Amino acid sequence: MSPSAIKVMLATLATNVASIATISPANLDISQTSSILGVAKTLAEGAMSYYPGTAAAFGNLPTPYYWWENGALMGAMLDYSHYTNDSTYDDVLTTAISSQIIAPTYDLMVPAHAGDEGNDDQAFWAFTVLAAAERNFPQTSDTSIPSWLQVAENAFNTMSARWNTSACGGGLLWQIFASNPNGLNYRNSVSNGGLFQMSARLYRATGNQTYLDWANKVWEWSTAVGFIDEDYNVFDGADSRDDCAISKRNNLTFSYGVGIYMYGAAVLANATNDTDASTWTTHTEGLLGAATGFFNYNDNSTGVMYERACEPYGTCSTDMLSFKGYLSRFMYASAIMVPSIATQVSSYMEASAAAAGKVCSGGSNSTTCGQKWYTDAFDGNIGLGQEMSALETVQGLLAKYAPAPYAKDEIKDVRQTTSSTTTAATTSTLSTVVSATATSAPAKSKRARSLGVRQVPGWGMILGMVAWVGLVAALA
Repeated sequence: MSPSAIKVMLATLATNVASIATISPANLDISQTSSILGVAKTLAEGAMSYYPGTAAAFGNLPTPYYWWENGALMGAMLDYSHYTNDSTYDDVLTTAISSQIIAPTYDLMVPAHAGDEGNDDQAFWAFTVLAAAERNFPQTSDTSIPSWLQVAENAFNTMSARWNTSACGGGLLWQIFASNPNGLNYRNSVSNGGLFQMSARLYRATGNQTYLDWANKVWEWSTAVGFIDEDYNVFDGADSRDDCAISKRNNLTFSYGVGIYMYGAAVLANATNDTDASTWTTHTEGLLGAATGFFNYNDNSTGVMYERACEPYGTCSTDMLSFKGYLSRFMYASAIMVPSIATQVSSYMEASAAAAGKVCSGGSNSTTCGQKWYTDAFDGNIGLGQEMSALETVQGLLAKYAPAPYAKDEIKDVRQTTSSTTTAATTSTLSTVVSATATSAPAKSKRARSLGVRQVPGWGMILGMVAWVGLVAALA
């Protein structure tokens, strides 16, 4: 396609993106931007069909989904908005995320979830708030709520204060509250990787040396305790009562664990200089190498992602069904921070997106997603995690065209200028896209999620970035 043709296409998309027709995922053509946009729109509708979106449940999803996964869903939808320029859900996102920023601490510690909020849960909501800050996503007009960036810093302060040196030489425990004792003896990689990634992103966002010091501290601890081995495999965790002995480590590996650490390392490669940048680039490449172990289930599924610990055996929990989406999210994001890995990331993600599309062909609408992408057909295993995983894998194909995350003085506290976050407005917006009804949150018992149970230059980047910020006229 000629530059002039791309200009016309992107100008049309930038001004009229909400009118893009939905396309069946089974018909995805990864070589056509319009096809990716149409399929992403279909998958976004599928994912948001699980979100109740009422005043009584802004922060909750229906049973069996836990609070943390709503934070993850909001993060996926922020990516959807950013990569496609479709603002359909923007008011919904502002309302949902803001509803979990509770006075007086404004740190994503939510009293209503004191029975089930763990360190990893807080981290996933923090990832979402950080994404909003890094994109200057509009925040509620209620200025009593701090900026997205300040909320992320508040969350970091509460998490880092829980660094526990009573065993294992440090680290975060999986759980926080005595009311939920399942993980009070367990240190897990996702909680600690969450703190690592938060530290890295906050350093890039603020330039504050404290965050870089913490990122180094968490990385060094994670490698010393054996959560990350010499081949960059990221293991689930270990018991404090065994002093996190490697011989007794939980050796299960999940896709999102390596993804979380990978993006933290990639951000540091982008945000640091000289020797440090080279070191973090090496770590990013090593983690990407480990991540490739979550692809290629068989000879007929080259480049296709699967959840290695559970998917082939039919033992994935509700939480685990969403993990592939986070690996996709963070692989795409890592390629923006470390362009040298972009080609390798694309080869895997294009194959996975195409395979996911074929599996999202079920239900009465023939667009409902299944779980096993390597089957090339809908497998009947449906749910929010399956929808989110496909969405993040497909929409990420557009990541290279979108502006990179802002940093330092580029980050602004952007506020809505109208009362668009009112319940009435939010409910009205949702009524056209949501079929789920509000239900109560799952009972407050912790789920078994752990314990085993600089961009590449070229026309594409330049035209894509111009279109995505609404400045297509600059190409004239």
